[in-house]
Amino acid sequence: MELKFDMEYEDAYKELYEIVKPKYKLFTAGPVACFPEVLAIMSVQMFSHRSDEYKQVHVDTLERLKGFLEADNGEIILFPSSGSGFMESAVRNTVPRGGKVLVTIIGAFGKRFADVVDANGRKAVRMEYEPGKAVKPEELDEMLHRYPEVEAVAITYNETSTGVLNPLPELAKVVNEHDKLLFVDAVSAMGGADIKFDEWGIDIVFASSQKAFGVPPGLAMAAVSERVFEIAEKMPERGWYFDLPLYKKFNEKKKGTPSTPPMPQLFGLNVILRVVEKMGGKEKWLDMYRKRSEMIREGVRDMGLEFLAEPGYESPTITAVVVPEGIKGVDVYYKMRERGFELAKGYGSVAEKTFRIGNMGYMTFDDIREMLDNLREVMGELTRA
Repeated sequence: MELKFDMEYEDAYKELYEIVKPKYKLFTAGPVACFPEVLAIMSVQMFSHRSDEYKQVHVDTLERLKGFLEADNGEIILFPSSGSGFMESAVRNTVPRGGKVLVTIIGAFGKRFADVVDANGRKAVRMEYEPGKAVKPEELDEMLHRYPEVEAVAITYNETSTGVLNPLPELAKVVNEHDKLLFVDAVSAMGGADIKFDEWGIDIVFASSQKAFGVPPGLAMAAVSERVFEIAEKMPERGWYFDLPLYKKFNEKKKGTPSTPPMPQLFGLNVILRVVEKMGGKEKWLDMYRKRSEMIREGVRDMGLEFLAEPGYESPTITAVVVPEGIKGVDVYYKMRERGFELAKGYGSVAEKTFRIGNMGYMTFDDIREMLDNLREVMGELTRA
């Protein structure tokens, strides 16, 4: 979607546009194709983030996201960062130096959470699985009995690198039974998989704008429990940029953020939450994602290909496909790119043997059909080569 303006130096725009103009239909892991309504609202001229107009949008966005996440008892926090900022914030605000966090690892982004824990002077207790596997409640329960001293548990709800959706409601129940803090990385889940913050007893669940909400990168959002703020108020050296109590105070008193927010992205998120409402509500929106992912898996299955995710734990937002012997995942990626489709390369330890198909952001069912038709031809070419 190319937006037109009166420009004095239009050549400067055109020079860069030639590099970044849309060339592919996106089926990526993120950033993803943005909804037209998002691109349109993000083109508005900027104004003060301390103005009445911004405050109105800020508060409205918090309320809409709170409803979407079913977080009546939670505080919505918006960071000018990627979702990884909330990994660091969760650790620094709630776990004392030297304290332990049990990190469940089912792929590359679980490993990142463990690295963040260690990098901030805390100790990650790693509970690691073979790629494609999900965390099982009984195994988590066993680990918490073995390590009762951990302060918190970190769970990747939807592992972007493997296409696995963890059974979060059941895992949250185990964490709550052990009375531990629960941190949930929902970067590629929020907006595509259900989240019931209050009912499931989550302490921090966070995501990024550039995934299932179909907004450009630069904004991270989270729901945070009151228990987290009570702990954080007494936590020394929790930093400033990701100081959760500071953000809560600004929500309440300033109706904004401590530092300048990425206003265009926030406007985009607000528009998407309005689209969800006009579509018929959260269930209708999530059903759209379910249908997209089922259509992709059915098409891939018809080609005789297998998925990395174990049956019953498939992601609703991204599918990791295992390539046949003798083919590399990156070969599929580049062949599809030649045809105008940007999929996602394999990631982490399974990079060579997989490629990924994202279904986040703006796309139609006709786009999915066209992509699958081309993928079928590409797989035929590669297997005959």
